[in-house]
Amino acid sequence: MWPDNETERDFLNFSGVADTVAEIIVRAQGRPISIGVSGAWGVGKSSMIKLIRSSLENHTDARSGNIIFVEFNAWLYQGYDDARAALLEVIATKLKEEAERRKTALDKAGDLLKRVNWLRAAKLTAGSGLALALGLPPVGLFADALQLGGKLAGGDADQGTIAETERVAGQVAEEASGLLKPRPASSPPREIDAIRKCFVETLNELGVKLVVLIDDLDRCLPPTTISTLEAIRLFLFLENTAFVIAADDTMIKHAVSRHFEGLNDQALVTNYFDKLIQVPIRVPPLGTQEVRAYMLLLFVDNSTLPPAEKEAIRAKVCEQLARTWRGERVDRAFMKTTHNALPVELLSQFDTAERLAPLMTTASSIGGNPRLIKRFLNALSIRMAISRAHSVGVDEAVLAKMLLFERCGSPAAYEALTKAVNNNDQGKPAFLAPWEEAAIAGRSFELEEPWEDPFIREWLTVPPRLAEIDLRGVLYVSREHAPVITPEDRLSSDAAEVLTAILEHPDMAAQMRDQLARLPRTETTIIMDRVLERARQVQEWGTPPILNAALAVAAADPALGPRIGAFLRERPPAQITPGIIPRIGDQPWAAGLLEAWSKSDVKPPVKNAIKREGKKHGNV
Repeated sequence: MWPDNETERDFLNFSGVADTVAEIIVRAQGRPISIGVSGAWGVGKSSMIKLIRSSLENHTDARSGNIIFVEFNAWLYQGYDDARAALLEVIATKLKEEAERRKTALDKAGDLLKRVNWLRAAKLTAGSGLALALGLPPVGLFADALQLGGKLAGGDADQGTIAETERVAGQVAEEASGLLKPRPASSPPREIDAIRKCFVETLNELGVKLVVLIDDLDRCLPPTTISTLEAIRLFLFLENTAFVIAADDTMIKHAVSRHFEGLNDQALVTNYFDKLIQVPIRVPPLGTQEVRAYMLLLFVDNSTLPPAEKEAIRAKVCEQLARTWRGERVDRAFMKTTHNALPVELLSQFDTAERLAPLMTTASSIGGNPRLIKRFLNALSIRMAISRAHSVGVDEAVLAKMLLFERCGSPAAYEALTKAVNNNDQGKPAFLAPWEEAAIAGRSFELEEPWEDPFIREWLTVPPRLAEIDLRGVLYVSREHAPVITPEDRLSSDAAEVLTAILEHPDMAAQMRDQLARLPRTETTIIMDRVLERARQVQEWGTPPILNAALAVAAADPALGPRIGAFLRERPPAQITPGIIPRIGDQPWAAGLLEAWSKSDVKPPVKNAIKREGKKHGNV
């Protein structure tokens, strides 16, 4: 299993990008800078943030103590706190801790934290008053107090309202007393200016550069996103600061559009974004090489190799990735050169990565997304564990191919595939055979809905071939998505017993006619389904034992007889031999079949047998 967390260990050769960002920050030489690390959900933005910090920590300035890091996750505060005030407090608290540790700038850092607390209290009280003065709805506890007070004044209060008013009033008083400090009369504009000035003086006296790493901003609702970004621009975008913001730029632009709701000016949105993000950097998308390397390293990371050996392999893979533009490859063959004695199980998993990497890259539902790849491999690991626990004995390559279909194929096609497996008495999707053969040979072939899909065409080429593999064990360990429902599950115990006996001893099926006759039509229909499914395996139609079973079922339920005729008409003419003619000649449904055979490409001895059968029944 692999944890779904950011990491400082580079599996994707992102270190080059991280080093570039670190160099940009260092070369700013104290000038304020904001860098946006953009990319869709799960592509590795959080890991990139970790790598950027790691790269900066190895820089001379950081090693000498001239860089202070603050990590801020706005999403953690959403719904519980004001993101702007929370960001200010986190930074002010960090600077105060640094001042205490360095025994310098104690007064400045302490004053900064006090002013931030004052601003919080101002938002709690004066901020709501200002909102009322501007005709805007009040916010926070003060808004609650106003609403409850309005109920009291209007005579709409009950006992519950009175109790709630007392509670909110007490909470307002408590929070205000905890935030407000005895200070000279001030105002928000003065305090904002004072915070900025105090912030700069604190950094100067400490002699440091502040690097703020902001993550998960694109998970936030638009107000939280804007609140965080405005805190950067209004309070903190000053000398000796750098902000690295991990977020999908489309989500930030969406938040800006919501902020300026009613204005359909995309130029305004873009300009606002450009003022907030000076240096936009996208997390590089992954190609097949990177996806394969990522999967290979995940398997290495989960192996029994010692940590030092894992790290050595990781370093070699990243070095090789940096050379892939020259045609170098990261594949199974290369991985064998990274270590003298790789475990056999690990080599088998390398084969899995080789097979799946191309589809992991191109399938739209995965698209080379590292987080989705990791979740896919976790699901594969869980199902293999279930297989071992229940002694199912599923082959990992087969399970991986089926799991890929489950994840990326159309639901209708997956349902049809599992139904075919459930209805086959050997659990084999035999209908895939001609498609797999054509796909692997590179020949064109037709697919109909729900199978017509570029993904399925490529999936068919991935080894192993499934047409001759019993997939019931795979469906068993995948029950949360594809329950194993065989026809026997819909039969009574008597019917299930008859079906088992017929399939095991089809040549003796005639002796079970009475038991078959006592079964309802719904159950004899299922039994005929299974008998004909078994009959599809017969390659020569004279008097195979399974024919006796089909005729016995039709004798018990004559309405099912025409199904035998339709089934036999579908058999290739070369499979028909003379022996079958007298065996079915007296069946009421056989006349049309015999006539069709007589006009087909069946062998001459078969046509002669049809003529003899016709004379016997007076149908010359």
